[in-house]
Amino acid sequence: MKAVDGFSGAIGNTPLIRLSKLSAHVGRDIFGKAEHLNPGGSVKDRAALGIIEDFERRGLLKADGIVVEGTAGNTGIGLTLVGNARGYRTIIVMPDDQAPEKYELLRTFGADLRVVEAAPFTNDANYYHAARRIAESIPGAVWANQFENTVNRDTHERTTGPEIVAQMDGKLDAFVAAAGTGGTLAGTGRALKAHDPKIQVVLCDPYGSALYNYVKHGKLEAEGDSNAEGIGIKRLTANFTGAPVDDAVRVDDRTMVEMAHWLLRETGLFVGGSAALNVAGAARYAATLPAGSRVVTVLCDGGDRYRSRIYNAAWLKENDVVPQAKDLSFL
Repeated sequence: MKAVDGFSGAIGNTPLIRLSKLSAHVGRDIFGKAEHLNPGGSVKDRAALGIIEDFERRGLLKADGIVVEGTAGNTGIGLTLVGNARGYRTIIVMPDDQAPEKYELLRTFGADLRVVEAAPFTNDANYYHAARRIAESIPGAVWANQFENTVNRDTHERTTGPEIVAQMDGKLDAFVAAAGTGGTLAGTGRALKAHDPKIQVVLCDPYGSALYNYVKHGKLEAEGDSNAEGIGIKRLTANFTGAPVDDAVRVDDRTMVEMAHWLLRETGLFVGGSAALNVAGAARYAATLPAGSRVVTVLCDGGDRYRSRIYNAAWLKENDVVPQAKDLSFL
């Protein structure tokens, strides 16, 4: 391995981990792209770097500039750390219903954190709209706008997808991942389809999101609810629009939590809820494919940001998702 240049140079080129026990159970090879090992701790480091570099190329971000973003947490963390490394300040707007560890990290990293009451996207008080207004009110500030800024998607098409192709020696049958902004799924999917159009790109959606029904039935209709953070959405973003998605699976919160605890107990992987949901969805979809098929998913972030939630006994009990399975029967 060669040395890299600074924080930004350490983003990407993450390991691809074969989940051996899960693969043996399903009879198909399942791999997790270890995005939780990025230096900022999540897959969102890639979009953060791509967006900031695009602003720099276009001359929109000057020395001591300000980057503003509305986020569930991880993109804000990535933007703050890349900004620290490059001399920018960050103003991060978050809804008040996220895991407290994310707020603590952002304050520790030096972000100007603005927490607003959680509200639907259609409400002008939503964190997304609040971030836009803040950016518009500060001369010279830029709004990252990760949902509609397709640099997000393009970054994954340029980096994540080709990395997976190389790590799999070009041989995979499906890519399964959740969507929040849609950047990871759409960008990676585009790169994989360019390599081999037969690769299936599959959305893994939590309840409460409308994307599952959109992919399956062409209608943006949400059903149920979920405590999953940073994934699931009720609208079409610019990043998701036109994504080459072939199919969709849906995973409930109990399965997500069971998988998170199984991965920790049986594989040593300490991941967040979205990563666990992805792995469960990948396993379920893999089971529909011929024996020996190869499926890749994304380990979005680590579990340390969710210790007070999906790894906390009181929270699990309150939300009626205390893990009970000793094996993979929950799949």
